[in-house]
Amino acid sequence: MTKPLRRDAARNREKLLREAAGVFTEQGLDGSLEEIARRAGVSIGTLYNHFPHRDALIDALLPARLAAMDDFAARAAAEPDAWVALCGFIEELLGQMTADRGLLEAFTGDHPAAAQLTQACHRGMSSLSELLQRARQAGALRADATDEDVVHLVWALSLLGEKTGSPAWRRCLGFALDGLRAPHGPTR
Repeated sequence: MTKPLRRDAARNREKLLREAAGVFTEQGLDGSLEEIARRAGVSIGTLYNHFPHRDALIDALLPARLAAMDDFAARAAAEPDAWVALCGFIEELLGQMTADRGLLEAFTGDHPAAAQLTQACHRGMSSLSELLQRARQAGALRADATDEDVVHLVWALSLLGEKTGSPAWRRCLGFALDGLRAPHGPTR
């Protein structure tokens, strides 16, 4: 059984999580732990007392953000049109990833010690694979478009959004989706 935190320790933990969210969003998951501690007004030792390594901090911080991915998948699963479901999922995913550099890196980086992150990535890939299969079966997706092709497109578009700091990825997403659509498939 875990012993409850003292009030001051609980406050420090919350401050660390709040500041980590800001630093990771701005700088990515390799953002400075010292900067997080400084912004939270605590020592680096306090940070390490709460989060013994970077991945522990990532695992404590990202579940709420990753829950949004599960929401995107649920909305897509509820959409009766397979093409609209796939397009909506990809657009929401890209919107979230380009707004939050830490989340982008969570999905494209390697953090094997962050167990919740790893599980969320597997769920996200599973959701995308199901949507792609559904679109294939509906005749909406090009037969030669593999799951890996789509992941690479999403990754490239997310980097475009992150590097340019603009919504350029939205315009390019339309072109990419047009290229993925089966000939005579539904229009978006």
